[in-house]
Amino acid sequence: MARLHVQSVTMTGHIYRDVILEQHVRLFRGAMGAEFLFMDDNARPHRANIVDECLQSQDITRMDWPAYSPDLNPIEHVWDMLDRRIAARQPLPPV
Repeated sequence: MARLHVQSVTMTGHIYRDVILEQHVRLFRGAMGAEFLFMDDNARPHRANIVDECLQSQDITRMDWPAYSPDLNPIEHVWDMLDRRIAARQPLPPV
């Protein structure tokens, strides 16, 4: 199980490549071998040309994934649950 990585700046293709792909995904790919299949959520930084080039240069296969399909992505259900729990702990101030 990997640790949650919190990025405190706006995610860009460069940051995604340098911080996520180079420091984390590449290592998992090395440990898993040829069976490794990478999945992201089609967010704009994930589709930057430098990200595609990085994945190709590292021989990392990206799972084909339809755009705008959060219902098919299990992590989206986790994010929804997390959002609800945070909202329950920190109610919005009255307007």
